[in-house]
Amino acid sequence: MNRLSEKVVIITGAASGMGETHANLFVKEGAKVVLTDINEEQGRRVAEKLGENALFVKHDVADKEDWNVVVEKAEKAFGPITGLVNNAGIVGSNDTPLEDLEDEDFYKVVAINQYSVFKGMQTVVKSMKKNNGGSIVNISSTAGLVGSVNVAPYVTTKFAVTGITKAAALEFADYNIRVNSVHPGGINTNIEVFDAVKKATPLGRIAEPEEVSYLVLYLISDESTFSTGSEFIVDGGFTAQ
Repeated sequence: MNRLSEKVVIITGAASGMGETHANLFVKEGAKVVLTDINEEQGRRVAEKLGENALFVKHDVADKEDWNVVVEKAEKAFGPITGLVNNAGIVGSNDTPLEDLEDEDFYKVVAINQYSVFKGMQTVVKSMKKNNGGSIVNISSTAGLVGSVNVAPYVTTKFAVTGITKAAALEFADYNIRVNSVHPGGINTNIEVFDAVKKATPLGRIAEPEEVSYLVLYLISDESTFSTGSEFIVDGGFTAQ
């Protein structure tokens, strides 16, 4: 308990799935959490359940002004931000060959999975400087480390998350702001439950969201103060083959 005492953390895509699981764990560990999501009804329900240390803000992660509003409301409610979990994401045109992709489908995935990570980091830096440091966790994927068939936009954006994480880690080091990426394999959420991934995973199963959340918790906490610019993999051995 209290591994995140006095932390103020923004978690995007927190109305369901891994984001909701992160929020639940973080509040239990003493953090004040700002949950953001495009799904206002579900997001408010989750925040209300978590109590006074949780705040929901409706948020389109691909919208620049929405990011400004999120940071402003977070600071007003809880003070300077110490943690950001860029969790929001979509798979996009799943099972579509690259040659058949429509431009708008590609750019939608870029906006939500890639641009939002850039804009989120850029927007929270000033707030983290007020606290003399912080920790940013960008949720990538095993698809940000190895290729995958018929999900080219997803793979493209997740590799980009890996790259911008390293660039930001170097740029923000002088401010004591750490930046790392987390790369889950198959996770038991509404986004991805793939039999093929389960069969290809050496541990013979997919992960529960909590198994990712505890790693994200570690990276947001002061237990990981010498870790930055790194990829942390939670995939049951999938990429070790």
